[in-house]
Amino acid sequence: MAKARRRRRKLSMTSLIDVIFLLLLFFMLTSTFSKFAEVELSAAGSGAQVQSDAPPLFLQLGTDQLRLNGQAVDLANLAASPLADAEEGTVLLISLEAQVDAQRLTDLLVALRGLPRLRVTVLGA
Repeated sequence: MAKARRRRRKLSMTSLIDVIFLLLLFFMLTSTFSKFAEVELSAAGSGAQVQSDAPPLFLQLGTDQLRLNGQAVDLANLAASPLADAEEGTVLLISLEAQVDAQRLTDLLVALRGLPRLRVTVLGA
């Protein structure tokens, strides 16, 4: 006796789509999207700026060194450097060596955020 062939039922995609939609909704609602760090950059332009009679300061950023007006300074101790004693509106010019990467520049700009009296300008190549 031959067994009767069982007929296969079609798989319903509706319930699968519902489950996927619920999972997607769950993960979207439970995820948090936070900003890890922001560095504010502003384009140079004309406008009312605080003028300072102090001479500009010159900062050279290298891959492993940082020099302020020719003197070596530590990136972690910028608050204790002469930059902390700068007058309101003092211009700080930053020159980059050829091998400096974006992360090193970002670390410097984040450290300079704690010195709001400076007007920071990054010199291009």
